Amino acid sequence: MWDYTDKVKEHFLNPRNVGEIVDADAVGEVGSLACGDALKLFLKLDESKERIVDAKFQTFGCGSAIASSSALTEMVKGKTLEEALKITNQEIADFLGGLPEEKMHCSVMGQEALEVAIAKYRGVEAPVHGHDHDHDHVEGGGQLVCKCFGLTDVFLKKVIQSNKLTTAEQVTHFTKAGGACGGCIPKIKELISEVLGEEKKAAQEKPVKLTNMRKMQLIQEVLENEVRPQLWADGGDLELIDIDGATVQVAFRKACAGCASSGYTAKFVEQKLRELVSNDIVVQEVQG
Repeated sequence: MWDYTDKVKEHFLNPRNVGEIVDADAVGEVGSLACGDALKLFLKLDESKERIVDAKFQTFGCGSAIASSSALTEMVKGKTLEEALKITNQEIADFLGGLPEEKMHCSVMGQEALEVAIAKYRGVEAPVHGHDHDHDHVEGGGQLVCKCFGLTDVFLKKVIQSNKLTTAEQVTHFTKAGGACGGCIPKIKELISEVLGEEKKAAQEKPVKLTNMRKMQLIQEVLENEVRPQLWADGGDLELIDIDGATVQVAFRKACAGCASSGYTAKFVEQKLRELVSNDIVVQEVQG
């Protein structure tokens, strides 16, 4: 027996906004009766066609599906289309005081329907979720992963990333993928690994904002530990003259002073500082 909050029970027993809007501006339909869950969302816009003034739904599914759909219609009323698109499946669950993890796919279905409705209204390609049980590739470039529930790799990776999922079991709870025959479980695990790998790479590539003091310290450390020892090996040296923001002024000494290749040496110093400190650094050679 699932542990439902009072608010989930309230929206299940007394769902808001059930039905259809005959002259709806936007309609989003996701899921299928074959999958066990289906949702049709209707949106009515104001005269400017930017703000949602009414929303209704028709759904086939469990109590959590009804409650999630009811909550979504309440959440979108009064919002602009852009504001509505920012609603996440987690926010739908939070509105209800939480959902059992095994029922999170109901909130995901609500978010799907909202995205599809707005995309169709705007005349753009709807997000690739799948629901094509007969083809390995679906419109929009997604590849079918779960044939039982018609879910694509594009959709599954989005859910994995936005909800920070780390196991195939979690993906099943949030999307139903892998919950029938289980044949797609290995592929789901691959997708999780891909997402985690992409996030790790993005974190490594994300530039760290340095304070001026820390940047100056790093510049001095790199010059002392990485640059000067290499110059010493060739009988040369350099002196740090000044640091002004991203501009580093240096003067070459000994064998490097007045050398025809000092310009090349300055570029070498600049490259080292950009690599180890910040990619906006510019090295200027001065006579000191």
